[in-house]
Amino acid sequence: MKVVIVGGVAGGATAAARIRRLDEQARIVVFERSGYISYANCGLPYYIGDVITDPEELTLQTPESFQARFRISMKVRHEVTAIHPDRKTVSVTNLENGTMFEESYDKLILSPGATPTRPRLPGVGIDKVFTLRTVEDTFRMKEYISKNHPLSAVLAGGGFIGLELAENLRELGMDVTIVQRPKQLMNPFDADMASFIHGEMRRHGVRLVLGHTVDGFAEKDHGVDVLLKDREPLHADMVILAIGVTPDTTLAKEAGLELGIRGSIVVNDRMETSIPDIYAAGDAVQVKHCVTGEDALISLAGPANKQGRIIADNICGGDSRYAGSQGSSVIKVFGMTAAATGINETHAVKAGLNADTVVLSPMSHAGYYPGGRVMTMKVVFEKETYRLLGAQIVGYEGVDKRIDVLATAIHAGLKATQLKDLDLAYAPPYSSAKDPVNMAGFMIDNISRGILRQWHLADADKLPRDGTVTLLDTRTPGEYSQGHMDGFRNIPVDELRERLDELEKGKPVYVVCQSGLRSYIASRILEGNGYETYNFSGGFRFYDAVTNDRCLIEKASACGMDQ
Repeated sequence: MKVVIVGGVAGGATAAARIRRLDEQARIVVFERSGYISYANCGLPYYIGDVITDPEELTLQTPESFQARFRISMKVRHEVTAIHPDRKTVSVTNLENGTMFEESYDKLILSPGATPTRPRLPGVGIDKVFTLRTVEDTFRMKEYISKNHPLSAVLAGGGFIGLELAENLRELGMDVTIVQRPKQLMNPFDADMASFIHGEMRRHGVRLVLGHTVDGFAEKDHGVDVLLKDREPLHADMVILAIGVTPDTTLAKEAGLELGIRGSIVVNDRMETSIPDIYAAGDAVQVKHCVTGEDALISLAGPANKQGRIIADNICGGDSRYAGSQGSSVIKVFGMTAAATGINETHAVKAGLNADTVVLSPMSHAGYYPGGRVMTMKVVFEKETYRLLGAQIVGYEGVDKRIDVLATAIHAGLKATQLKDLDLAYAPPYSSAKDPVNMAGFMIDNISRGILRQWHLADADKLPRDGTVTLLDTRTPGEYSQGHMDGFRNIPVDELRERLDELEKGKPVYVVCQSGLRSYIASRILEGNGYETYNFSGGFRFYDAVTNDRCLIEKASACGMDQ
């Protein structure tokens, strides 16, 4: 059996190694048009910022090491230019010397990845406008920085690459601005959770220009003007396009393979394309989102590696199936960690799901053990069924651990109420006896039992201030004096039982505290005394962070200023 693989990074390299482990006799040829294979895409921004200093650390394998260990022929600087399914060959060009030839195959694996999205805008080809996808891109950007010592950069795009590059360029001492059309960074997060990411970026000196569209680029004063719609241009010494990636599927299209959303390759759960003996994996393929069942494009390294393994199993006589992508991700944002899995509330609503959420602010470990930090968690679930749909966490230590627990729970099909039952490891330096994931489960279980009724941030401006409902803040007078919601009166929770006569019965009581815990206790006191109560999800800390962020964005957008 002869297997030809197009693309030697995540999916392609994984498939090649797995085939060899399953079939010692198979002939395996990999064509990679760049000069590097099996490199760490996710590590590229950290080489720019000198966190990774040895360029060899970016490549997990070399053509020589693959040949030595696996006897796999890795042909770098070779580009496959056409697929001929009728005669089971591919056309290849050697980019070093220009020679062209055909290579036959019994099985063909396409793992071409995706290319940075380059919009058709004036000035996009200016040599001071960069993209970052390959090792060569990285070296080109690094060389420019080393030779020209730029003092400022504008990043068009606020996704994973944009944020990672912003951090690393700031660490090099550059002035950094992020501009993008959506009014938030990091689309896997709801806008309220993204507020905490915005705050961390601003604290480290990154300027945000959100809600503005890039119209083009122009060379000016030895730098680049980033032309924006409806506001003055942004000027910088260099610009990086980080507005996303586009599936690299020209080969597939020309070969007649079925294509899906944004031109991606359609595959079944065995990763087979519409043409026999041709498989595909990675950023170029359309997958099923395992939460919604919708077709999706999810460009992450984990799914690509799993898909490569599944292809290898099936080529070698197995029957492995891809269960779909969940979109679990994590990112370092200066000192903060932000992570998400499944779908967010915004996506759930768009998908027509009847979703609810809980927002909580637990400590990363036991409060009595030094060094604990608050994290903000948002768990999304389906009303009535309590199916877990997704989660987002922003904080410091322990974020990655909790998101992985929640990702596992979603994959296993646990209900949100079952989070309370998980037996999770506890020691004071690492967690609490009631782990944050358990706490989310307790809250959702209380909702399912009718013990807890909530009101959310979206309800804040809709609450009547005409006296038909009671608005109650149960924090201390000192906390209340430092900021509170309009129309809310202050009765500290520890004084509530003695001051019940101040609250008129027969009126619903909407309760808030700093994090949601004291207001929940107040709700139980009131419910036990005949009141109907609603507890604010997230607490005033959450409300304050989100509303301040929205105010900054709207004010800056209206005035044409950076945020």
